[in-house]
Amino acid sequence: MEPQMKRWKGSEFDTDSWVAYPVLSDEQSQDVELVEAFAAPIVNKKETSRLVRELNGLYPLDGLQHIKRVRACKEKDSPHPLEVLVCLVSDAPDRKAVSIDSLLPSDGVGRDGLGEPFVVKVPARPPLTRPQFELASKQWPTSFHEDKQVTVALRGELFSPPQKAAMHMYMMSAIAAARAGKEMGMEAVGAVVVNPATQTIIAVGHDCRGDHPLHHAVTVCVDLVARSQGGGCYSFDRYPACRFTSPTSDTFQNVPDAEGSSQPYICTGYDLYVTREPCVMCAMALVHSRIGRVFYGTASADGALGTKFKIHSQKDLNHRFEVYKGVLSKQCEGLNKLDNHIL
Repeated sequence: MEPQMKRWKGSEFDTDSWVAYPVLSDEQSQDVELVEAFAAPIVNKKETSRLVRELNGLYPLDGLQHIKRVRACKEKDSPHPLEVLVCLVSDAPDRKAVSIDSLLPSDGVGRDGLGEPFVVKVPARPPLTRPQFELASKQWPTSFHEDKQVTVALRGELFSPPQKAAMHMYMMSAIAAARAGKEMGMEAVGAVVVNPATQTIIAVGHDCRGDHPLHHAVTVCVDLVARSQGGGCYSFDRYPACRFTSPTSDTFQNVPDAEGSSQPYICTGYDLYVTREPCVMCAMALVHSRIGRVFYGTASADGALGTKFKIHSQKDLNHRFEVYKGVLSKQCEGLNKLDNHIL
């Protein structure tokens, strides 16, 4: 006999026990890449405007528009108040014998007001998140156009207590489906599709690969959504936990036998809650079905939404969606222990 949900410790709606964190693109989550540049002290502050204008003409720092040309000197007791970027090390005419004279041609930038150059490191790309911005700014002042939703999400504070309570309930439904599937000999993976606008559960499914190798929990749910809209390809009527409701109905229906040909379906604006991170096949099914957001509980070794790939953020695909991980993570990890292998 498998352990029941009522045996889990903690309140059924203990939303403080988990945090939903965003799964960001590689560009948003990667470390700050640095490149070397020559900077020089501005010993005469009155020359700053001229120096910046002339340096921009000689060394425009193409591709580094996020970098500010001048910064205040970090050393409080420094005799010069400002420092200016002269050029990238890779752009220097002579890297072996570097001096302000070697960097600036006599007919180019007036050297009055500049001290001798030194090497600094500057961020090679504009920061996309506040953590990247904070790291980049430690190297050199950097412009940052903040996405405040991402900032709040990275702090684990994007969702309000009522929203978390609803998310908790939806994932609990996915967990219940996973356990029902396990009792029927399937892997313990469950999924739920929700219309967040109406807070209505549209479909509930679990792993059904005993019937078909492609019937992962996610693809089962996608097909059930199609059934709710008059389409769908498969019958899951021998699995009572796999069910759907019409978007205009409040009553769940067990799935009848499939009739007729497949009808087009779409999940635009819907949320998916799944106990385990989807694989590549399921992630692509979510792309094609135009899912709005995905919430998963625990990672998978071959997961395609954060672990091995980040399909949801691929720029060459015609649809992208938000992904959050960690919803009821401990309970979902407990489901993994019921299986001997991972999707």
